[in-house]
Amino acid sequence: MPMSSDADSALEGRITISVDAMGGDNGPKAVVAGLAKSAEKNPEIGFILHGPEDQLAPLIAKRKLTDRCVIRDVQGVVAMGDKPAHVMRHGRDTSMWSTIESVRNGEAEVAVSCGNTGALMALSMVRLKKLEGVNRPAIACLWPSRNSHGFNVMLDVGADIRADQDDLLQFALMGVSYARNGLGLEQPRVGLLNVGTEEHKGRAELKVAHDMIGAAAPDGQFDFVGFVEGGDIPSDRVDVIVTDGFTGNVALKTGEGTATLIRDLLKEAFAYSPLSRIAALLSLTSMKRLQKRIDPRRVNGGVFLGLNGTVVKSHGSSDDTGVSAAIKLAFTLAKGRFTERLAARVASGQSLLQDIGTTEQDERLQQ
Repeated sequence: MPMSSDADSALEGRITISVDAMGGDNGPKAVVAGLAKSAEKNPEIGFILHGPEDQLAPLIAKRKLTDRCVIRDVQGVVAMGDKPAHVMRHGRDTSMWSTIESVRNGEAEVAVSCGNTGALMALSMVRLKKLEGVNRPAIACLWPSRNSHGFNVMLDVGADIRADQDDLLQFALMGVSYARNGLGLEQPRVGLLNVGTEEHKGRAELKVAHDMIGAAAPDGQFDFVGFVEGGDIPSDRVDVIVTDGFTGNVALKTGEGTATLIRDLLKEAFAYSPLSRIAALLSLTSMKRLQKRIDPRRVNGGVFLGLNGTVVKSHGSSDDTGVSAAIKLAFTLAKGRFTERLAARVASGQSLLQDIGTTEQDERLQQ
């Protein structure tokens, strides 16, 4: 769909982000508030916003974004409970579908949505298609860590529950590209998640993937630290953690639940007695610093990797801070031409697989 002259003038000279205004738990008001936060901080960003125009236009006008934002009027909404197959058959007139189409048509560099993860992944795979050579796309997330840059990259965290040795190698290469372009790391350190760090531990495909990733490290310009365990996910030992989608999603949800538990227990502890409430006041500055460091809204945004276009999945319960964080990530990736660089890295992985051959892998799997 070609842009109108109004759209051209509003977005000219800006990096354009395609945003799904509907589908999140907090509705379009929170999404537009997040856009306003991002627009205030960065004059280079422009937006194509997808959803019912009668709802979005007043919100855009109130936030004074009319010169930075183009509205695509679509009435349908993908609900959180909608099945991906249903969305694929009946979802053309939805904000999510329209959001992906803007990237597919080259009107925007990155798509951002707070909506149904399964539907978003299905639409992204069908409309954008996988990069040549990619077997399984992956979802990468940022995990708070002890590293100086504050985060580690972990993938896959739920795009597909399966992954063989070839997939794990591709995940490693895609994770390196993300760490380099999203976190600014020149020589990322990669670890392969396992039940132990010893080379003899783990499933057969993990052992094969261990050797393949290690062989790819010199040409791929990353350091392979070998197997890592669950306790290493937030550590400063590694920058990229590679695993299958089942394991990664369980780890992600466990981490989110643990963080919520700790927050609730701290609230209970500080409210226990008058003395503890005084202690809470005395430690207020430190607690705010800790809260900011582990605030999941600051790392909001899982990135779909392995597609002909970049898609950022914002959390369904995102408020304006969370949406703004997802847009900031989308902008950073778009400015660094992430999709092009990721395609080049995947192509290098294909060359490596051809060099390694399949004979050695088959022999190792039979052991």
